[in-house]
Amino acid sequence: MRGLVLIGSSGLSREVVPVLREAGSDIIGVLDDRHAALVRTIGGVPVLGGVDDVVRYPDADVLVCVGAGLVRAAIVERMSRAGVDSARYATLTDPSVRNPGGCAIGAGSILLANVTITADAVLGGHVVVMPGATVTHDCRVDDFATLAAGVSLGGGVRIGRGAYLGMNASVLPGRAVGAGATVGMGAVVLSDVPEKETWAGVPARRLGGRA
Repeated sequence: MRGLVLIGSSGLSREVVPVLREAGSDIIGVLDDRHAALVRTIGGVPVLGGVDDVVRYPDADVLVCVGAGLVRAAIVERMSRAGVDSARYATLTDPSVRNPGGCAIGAGSILLANVTITADAVLGGHVVVMPGATVTHDCRVDDFATLAAGVSLGGGVRIGRGAYLGMNASVLPGRAVGAGATVGMGAVVLSDVPEKETWAGVPARRLGGRA
C-alpha cells in the first residue's frame, strides 16, 4: 500500500482523516505552509512541513485538502512545477457515496458521506463534494469546483472550474454556474450564473461583480 500525504491543515483535512483511517490508508502526514504556527498533529496525523516538502515523499500519493477551489488549483500547479504528476493524486470516496451508474470522478476529488450521483454525470479532478450533496443525471462538474453540504444539482447542470456552491444551494435543471463563481447558502439558482460573480437568495440574484 502506498502512503498518502495530505496537503492543507483545514477542516476538510480533519473530515478526510477518519474516512482514510476507516479505509485502512497509510497517512504519512500533513504538509501546510503555516506548519510553524500549527499544532503538531491534525486529527492525530503529524504535521511534517510546508507544501514544498512534498518532494521528500516521492513515492507517496497526494490529496489536496483545501476548501477553496481556486486555492486548490494554485497548489496543484505549484506541485506540478515540483514534479508531482497527475498519477500521484488519490481520489477519496466515502463508503456511503451512491454512484450506481459508475459516473466518472477525476483524480484528486473528495466525496464525503451520503453524496449521491445518479446517471451520466461527470466530476472533474480535485472536485470537493461535501456530505449529503446530490448530483443528478447529465451534470458536469468541472475541475476544482466545490459543492458544500446539501447542495442539489438538477439534471444537466454545468458547474464551472473552481466554482463554489454554499450549503443547501440548489440549481434548476439545465442551468450553469460559471468558472470561479460563488453561490450562497440556501440559494435557489433559476438562471445561469456568469463566471466570477457571486449570487445569493431565493431566487438567486447577483451580489458582486467580476474580480
